[in-house]
Amino acid sequence: MTAPLYGYAMFGENTSLLLAVILGIFFGLFLERGGLGNPHKLTGVFYFTDFTVPKVMFTAILVAASGLYLLSDLKLLDISRVWIVPAFFWPQITGGILFGAGFVLSGYCPGTAIAGFASGRLDALVAMTGIGAGSLIFAVLYPYIEGFYISSAMGSVTLPQLLKINHWFVMVLLYVLAAGMFYLMERFEKRS
Repeated sequence: MTAPLYGYAMFGENTSLLLAVILGIFFGLFLERGGLGNPHKLTGVFYFTDFTVPKVMFTAILVAASGLYLLSDLKLLDISRVWIVPAFFWPQITGGILFGAGFVLSGYCPGTAIAGFASGRLDALVAMTGIGAGSLIFAVLYPYIEGFYISSAMGSVTLPQLLKINHWFVMVLLYVLAAGMFYLMERFEKRS
Protein backbone atom coordinates (compact mmCIF):
# COMPACT_ATOMS: atom_id res chain seq x y z
CA MET A 1 0.00 0.00 0.00
CA THR A 2 2.95 2.32 0.50
CA ALA A 3 4.48 1.65 -2.93
CA PRO A 4 5.92 3.37 -4.86
CA LEU A 5 6.69 6.05 -2.22
CA TYR A 6 8.85 3.56 -0.33
CA GLY A 7 10.64 2.71 -3.58
CA TYR A 8 11.44 6.39 -4.12
CA ALA A 9 13.08 6.43 -0.68
CA MET A 10 10.63 9.08 0.54
CA PHE A 11 10.68 7.27 3.88
CA GLY A 12 12.45 4.31 5.47
CA GLU A 13 11.40 0.74 6.19
CA ASN A 14 10.17 1.47 9.73
CA THR A 15 7.97 4.33 8.54
CA SER A 16 6.70 2.12 5.74
CA LEU A 17 5.68 -0.57 8.23
CA LEU A 18 4.04 2.02 10.52
CA LEU A 19 2.11 3.47 7.57
CA ALA A 20 1.02 -0.05 6.54
CA VAL A 21 -0.38 -0.69 10.04
CA ILE A 22 -2.19 2.68 10.14
CA LEU A 23 -3.62 2.17 6.62
CA GLY A 24 -4.64 -1.37 7.60
CA ILE A 25 -6.49 -0.12 10.68
CA PHE A 26 -8.39 2.44 8.61
CA PHE A 27 -9.10 -0.18 5.93
CA GLY A 28 -10.59 -2.49 8.58
CA LEU A 29 -12.53 0.38 10.12
CA PHE A 30 -14.09 1.28 6.77
CA LEU A 31 -14.87 -2.38 6.07
CA GLU A 32 -16.67 -2.67 9.39
CA ARG A 33 -18.50 0.66 9.08
CA GLY A 34 -19.59 -0.38 5.58
CA GLY A 35 -21.14 -3.55 6.98
CA LEU A 36 -18.51 -5.81 5.41
CA GLY A 37 -17.63 -7.40 8.74
CA ASN A 38 -21.06 -9.06 8.71
CA PRO A 39 -21.00 -12.56 7.14
CA HIS A 40 -24.67 -12.33 6.10
CA LYS A 41 -23.91 -9.28 3.97
CA LEU A 42 -20.71 -10.87 2.60
CA THR A 43 -22.34 -14.12 1.52
CA GLY A 44 -25.47 -12.38 0.22
CA VAL A 45 -23.89 -12.25 -3.22
CA PHE A 46 -23.73 -16.06 -3.37
CA TYR A 47 -27.46 -16.24 -2.58
CA PHE A 48 -28.32 -13.34 -4.96
CA THR A 49 -29.76 -11.26 -2.11
CA ASP A 50 -27.08 -8.59 -1.51
CA PHE A 51 -24.54 -7.34 -4.06
CA THR A 52 -22.70 -4.90 -1.80
CA VAL A 53 -19.38 -6.80 -2.02
CA PRO A 54 -19.02 -6.84 -5.83
CA LYS A 55 -20.15 -3.19 -5.97
CA VAL A 56 -17.51 -2.16 -3.42
CA MET A 57 -14.78 -4.31 -4.99
CA PHE A 58 -15.43 -3.20 -8.56
CA THR A 59 -15.65 0.46 -7.52
CA ALA A 60 -12.33 0.16 -5.67
CA ILE A 61 -10.70 -1.48 -8.70
CA LEU A 62 -11.96 1.22 -11.08
CA VAL A 63 -10.93 4.10 -8.81
CA ALA A 64 -7.47 2.65 -8.08
CA ALA A 65 -6.73 1.72 -11.71
CA SER A 66 -7.96 5.08 -13.02
CA GLY A 67 -5.86 6.93 -10.44
CA LEU A 68 -2.72 4.92 -11.16
CA TYR A 69 -2.99 5.35 -14.94
CA LEU A 70 -3.85 9.05 -14.62
CA LEU A 71 -0.88 9.72 -12.33
CA SER A 72 1.34 7.73 -14.68
CA ASP A 73 0.15 9.66 -17.76
CA LEU A 74 0.75 12.95 -15.91
CA LYS A 75 4.32 11.73 -15.17
CA LEU A 76 3.66 11.94 -11.44
CA LEU A 77 4.08 8.19 -10.95
CA ASP A 78 6.46 5.68 -12.52
CA ILE A 79 4.00 2.81 -12.88
CA SER A 80 6.84 0.40 -13.66
CA ARG A 81 7.84 0.75 -9.98
CA VAL A 82 4.43 -0.50 -8.77
CA TRP A 83 4.79 -4.19 -7.97
CA ILE A 84 2.34 -6.43 -9.79
CA VAL A 85 1.69 -9.94 -8.53
CA PRO A 86 3.02 -12.46 -11.09
CA ALA A 87 0.27 -14.48 -12.77
CA PHE A 88 0.18 -18.30 -12.70
CA PHE A 89 -3.00 -19.09 -14.63
CA TRP A 90 -4.10 -22.58 -13.52
CA PRO A 91 -2.78 -22.41 -9.94
CA GLN A 92 -4.56 -19.09 -9.42
CA ILE A 93 -7.80 -20.43 -10.91
CA THR A 94 -7.57 -23.36 -8.47
CA GLY A 95 -6.73 -21.03 -5.59
CA GLY A 96 -9.68 -18.81 -6.51
CA ILE A 97 -12.07 -21.76 -6.39
CA LEU A 98 -10.71 -22.85 -2.98
CA PHE A 99 -10.89 -19.25 -1.73
CA GLY A 100 -14.49 -18.94 -2.92
CA ALA A 101 -15.46 -22.21 -1.25
CA GLY A 102 -13.93 -21.03 2.03
CA PHE A 103 -15.69 -17.68 1.65
CA VAL A 104 -19.11 -19.35 1.19
CA LEU A 105 -18.53 -21.78 4.09
CA SER A 106 -17.25 -19.25 6.62
CA GLY A 107 -18.87 -16.05 5.41
CA TYR A 108 -15.54 -14.23 5.55
CA CYS A 109 -12.42 -13.51 3.52
CA PRO A 110 -9.16 -12.91 5.46
CA GLY A 111 -9.57 -9.13 5.64
CA THR A 112 -13.22 -9.13 6.64
CA ALA A 113 -12.59 -11.91 9.21
CA ILE A 114 -10.19 -9.61 11.04
CA ALA A 115 -12.68 -6.73 10.80
CA GLY A 116 -15.45 -9.03 12.08
CA PHE A 117 -13.29 -10.28 14.96
CA ALA A 118 -12.31 -6.73 15.90
CA SER A 119 -16.01 -5.94 16.23
CA GLY A 120 -16.49 -8.92 18.58
CA ARG A 121 -17.83 -11.66 16.28
CA LEU A 122 -16.74 -15.11 17.46
CA ASP A 123 -17.60 -16.71 14.11
CA ALA A 124 -14.89 -14.46 12.65
CA LEU A 125 -12.40 -15.99 15.12
CA VAL A 126 -13.41 -19.47 13.88
CA ALA A 127 -12.88 -18.29 10.29
CA MET A 128 -9.45 -16.85 11.18
CA THR A 129 -8.50 -20.15 12.84
CA GLY A 130 -9.54 -21.99 9.66
CA ILE A 131 -7.53 -19.58 7.51
CA GLY A 132 -4.47 -20.17 9.71
CA ALA A 133 -4.94 -23.96 9.60
CA GLY A 134 -5.32 -23.86 5.82
CA SER A 135 -2.12 -21.83 5.52
CA LEU A 136 -0.24 -24.34 7.66
CA ILE A 137 -1.56 -27.27 5.60
CA PHE A 138 -0.46 -25.46 2.43
CA ALA A 139 3.04 -24.96 3.88
CA VAL A 140 3.29 -28.66 4.77
CA LEU A 141 2.04 -29.76 1.32
CA TYR A 142 4.04 -27.19 -0.65
CA PRO A 143 7.00 -29.49 -1.48
CA TYR A 144 4.53 -31.95 -3.07
CA ILE A 145 2.59 -29.36 -5.08
CA GLU A 146 5.39 -26.93 -5.97
CA GLY A 147 5.44 -28.09 -9.61
CA PHE A 148 1.78 -27.18 -10.05
CA TYR A 149 2.15 -24.00 -7.97
CA ILE A 150 4.69 -22.49 -10.37
CA SER A 151 3.12 -23.87 -13.57
CA SER A 152 1.59 -21.73 -16.37
CA ALA A 153 3.63 -18.69 -15.34
CA MET A 154 2.67 -15.51 -17.23
CA GLY A 155 4.90 -13.04 -15.37
CA SER A 156 3.77 -9.67 -14.05
CA VAL A 157 1.33 -8.89 -16.83
CA THR A 158 -1.56 -6.44 -17.00
CA LEU A 159 -4.61 -6.58 -19.28
CA PRO A 160 -3.36 -3.72 -21.52
CA GLN A 161 -0.03 -5.54 -21.93
CA LEU A 162 -1.76 -8.86 -22.60
CA LEU A 163 -4.19 -7.35 -25.13
CA LYS A 164 -1.52 -4.97 -26.53
CA ILE A 165 -3.84 -1.97 -26.39
CA ASN A 166 -3.75 1.40 -24.62
CA HIS A 167 -4.70 1.18 -20.95
CA TRP A 168 -7.56 3.69 -21.37
CA PHE A 169 -9.30 1.36 -23.86
CA VAL A 170 -9.28 -1.32 -21.16
CA MET A 171 -10.53 1.20 -18.61
CA VAL A 172 -13.43 2.23 -20.88
CA LEU A 173 -14.34 -1.44 -21.31
CA LEU A 174 -14.25 -1.87 -17.53
CA TYR A 175 -16.43 1.25 -16.99
CA VAL A 176 -19.02 -0.13 -19.44
CA LEU A 177 -18.85 -3.58 -17.83
CA ALA A 178 -19.22 -2.06 -14.35
CA ALA A 179 -22.18 0.10 -15.41
CA GLY A 180 -23.93 -2.96 -16.87
CA MET A 181 -23.18 -5.05 -13.78
CA PHE A 182 -24.35 -2.34 -11.38
CA TYR A 183 -27.57 -1.85 -13.36
CA LEU A 184 -28.36 -5.59 -13.35
CA MET A 185 -27.46 -5.98 -9.65
CA GLU A 186 -29.69 -3.04 -8.69
CA ARG A 187 -32.61 -4.51 -10.64
CA PHE A 188 -32.04 -7.94 -9.09
CA GLU A 189 -31.84 -6.52 -5.56
CA LYS A 190 -35.13 -4.63 -6.02
CA ARG A 191 -36.88 -7.88 -6.98
CA SER A 192 -35.71 -9.79 -3.89
